[in-house]
Amino acid sequence: MEFSSTNDFDRLMLIPDESFDFIFTENIQSALEFIDRSLKVGGTVAVQQLDSSLSFNKPSNYKIVYFRKFNSNLFVMKKVENAQPIPSSQRRLLGYNTSEAKRAALKKLEDVLLEPPRASSGTSRTYLKRTKYLPDLLGDSLESYTRRVFIDVGLRNKDGDSATTWFLKNYPTRNLKFEMYKIETLTKDSTKKEVPQTAVETGMSGWLRKNVKEEEYVVMKAEAEVVEDMVKSKAIRLVDELFLECKPKGLGGRKNMSRRAYWECLALYGKLRDEGVAVHQWWG
Repeated sequence: MEFSSTNDFDRLMLIPDESFDFIFTENIQSALEFIDRSLKVGGTVAVQQLDSSLSFNKPSNYKIVYFRKFNSNLFVMKKVENAQPIPSSQRRLLGYNTSEAKRAALKKLEDVLLEPPRASSGTSRTYLKRTKYLPDLLGDSLESYTRRVFIDVGLRNKDGDSATTWFLKNYPTRNLKFEMYKIETLTKDSTKKEVPQTAVETGMSGWLRKNVKEEEYVVMKAEAEVVEDMVKSKAIRLVDELFLECKPKGLGGRKNMSRRAYWECLALYGKLRDEGVAVHQWWG
């Protein structure tokens, strides 16, 4: 008998395909990919759903052979065939459809800075230099995507610095074309003269849904307020790799930018990691 945690990604990856005749789980959504890979055709999986109010989506290659509803729901399903492979151009690297390979890659991302860097110390530049990019961690050529996009979201930068310039110099684009977008967010202090045509008035989540698709590869640099809205609306699912700008109180920067305690920045960073997002701190 084998006992494994869904958080023990290294151990799960060592288990050969179609190794088990029977699997029991209390969280099929987070373990579904592993279960489907390691369960033999004809094998059964028992699912105890402790929260009976949650919805349950049966995988198409399984059939329910037993169901009981009491204090919790108990499903028993039989695997009737192997799942049909998803075309590489349709796979999502990030977020809620996280693969085992992606989960393993997330563990290899650079460590978070537990204290905000001082501009004079050079720590921020050092941090960006040691960034471990998702295509490198996954060995992804990026060729299978129908479109590749980089989106720089934030307030207008008066000193002329641009994240797109940094992106072209540092990101492993594989010499492939990335479409570039600079989206300038608005504040209460913005005047009509300051508002460019590229500004987003309806929210970044709505803009994303109109302009990118799931089968495309999307990299984004965005401020914390924008990211929080995207997490709530689930639009974060459309982003493959994220550079999170969350400069805390006391750190130099634009006066009209919302500030927060550094622990709040770390909390948001941790939440994104928990969601399966390939997220980096941005100190550019």
